[in-house]
Amino acid sequence: MKKKIYALLLLLFVLFVGGYYYIYYPVINIHKPSFWAGIVVICLVLGAICGINSIRYKFDRNKKIKNFNTLPFISKTFGVLAAVLFLVAFIGNIIGSPLLRAKKYASLLEVENKDFATDLEETEHITDLALMDTESARIFGNRKIGSLSEVVSQYEVERNYTQISIQKVPYKVSALKYASFFKWWNNRDKGIPGYVKVNPVNSNAEYVELPQGMKYVPSAYLNYNLMRHVQLKYPTKIISGYNFEIDDEGNPYYVCPTVSARIGLFGGMDVNGVILCNPVDGSCSYYKINNIPSWIDNAYDGHLLCDKYNWFGTLSGGFINSIFGQKDCKQVTDDFGYKIIGDDVWIYTGVTSVNGDQSNIGFVMMNQRTSEAKYYKVSGAEEHSAMAAAEGEVQEKGYDAAFPSLINVGGVPTYIMVLKDDGGLVKMYAMVNVEQYNIVATASTQGEVFANYKKLLKTEGGSTIPDNGTVSSTDVINVAGIQIINTEDGTVVYIKDENHNVYKQRFADNEQLIKIMEGDNIKVIYEPSEDGINYLSSYEFVVASTDSGTN
Repeated sequence: MKKKIYALLLLLFVLFVGGYYYIYYPVINIHKPSFWAGIVVICLVLGAICGINSIRYKFDRNKKIKNFNTLPFISKTFGVLAAVLFLVAFIGNIIGSPLLRAKKYASLLEVENKDFATDLEETEHITDLALMDTESARIFGNRKIGSLSEVVSQYEVERNYTQISIQKVPYKVSALKYASFFKWWNNRDKGIPGYVKVNPVNSNAEYVELPQGMKYVPSAYLNYNLMRHVQLKYPTKIISGYNFEIDDEGNPYYVCPTVSARIGLFGGMDVNGVILCNPVDGSCSYYKINNIPSWIDNAYDGHLLCDKYNWFGTLSGGFINSIFGQKDCKQVTDDFGYKIIGDDVWIYTGVTSVNGDQSNIGFVMMNQRTSEAKYYKVSGAEEHSAMAAAEGEVQEKGYDAAFPSLINVGGVPTYIMVLKDDGGLVKMYAMVNVEQYNIVATASTQGEVFANYKKLLKTEGGSTIPDNGTVSSTDVINVAGIQIINTEDGTVVYIKDENHNVYKQRFADNEQLIKIMEGDNIKVIYEPSEDGINYLSSYEFVVASTDSGTN
């Protein structure tokens, strides 16, 4: 009878552990604290089951314990094993703590000191900057899917958007997801039909329909759930994320970075490889971190890179110095932006002293594919101060600034950001001088804000930016038409020539525009725009239809 009870209890416990493992798929890896906790609990439960017949309490009338039989040897063995495992995990945690291994933490990231003006390529076209934040990408993505009746009835867009680079052009991508369990059940044989691709430069959202549906996705259930599918295929890998990406041909994949402790038992978690999962058929491949496909952009999470830089910035002088003296201690600010360099995605964030002042002492850029890090010593306003300056420039509109990116304008470090309305839509663009954040330019288009900012640099910042490359062009035109239109950016004068090219300039920047009449021949100096609506810098009369004078 006793053996049947033991067998029944053990069977129930095995079923419980098996069910728990299938539902929650915990990692089997000594570098995961939860693994040790699970083993300790299993030992304690097994010890209790084996000794359940010996744990008897006899009470007298006063409810006091009178007798307690000694536990059997196997129960004691499980108890001792649980204590030993707890002790090993505790010591392993101490050995890997920053208190004892500060220098090791600081060495996890190699940081190169670079000169901003010479190392960071000057920006002439704002085509490599992912200015749109994730919240705005969600709005455009949801709006696109909302226009597709056959899709929106069964699917939604995942909230998480991944920043990627496709042939040196930034995109934010997100897969669709099942709207509910029943909609997964009804569509599980077809899978997810496509994904959304948003261009953060021009705010264009595109729905891409796949020839075969994606069956292994985060919103699926049972064996088709992506996280369960990948973790059960690689039970000993510690997976730090599931990032949706597409390769250069538009094929979908989930990029799943794996991490391992590099200091002690649990300390200094860092990426050691990537699992690549094809969501169409569920096939998976593991790559070591130094051998991943070149199109992968998100091997290193931005938050992990920021943690690694903070270890470098605060612990290089030792743990005691990081707490008390804090000499040369620095840390990143509380957010980061993205920039495309070559065909890689880099995160950018400001670096400030640990004292928490409102200024940056430099900037750091880190590669999300290789973890390469570059530090630029540039003092100036931190990002949130620049955001406040941009918002103040258009305070009557009540726009909110998104986290900025950093660009090089003629050797001048500059923040560039989008301004959004209450609905999260991008309405304007702003550029703020890092070192003199009272120099702020705003406009409704990227090209126009760039032109306005360079004018401000010359007039207020004392900059001598050369007019080379695509900075300006000169033509003689015949004015075929002129219109004055009130916009959110103020009154704008639009001049059209006989070839249907358009040149525009804010009236507040040049009131002499009022002199131009239809039929005038004028020489225009302008910055070309891809859409044919060019940004007028200045003009002068060649032959006027009337006696209009010279500008």
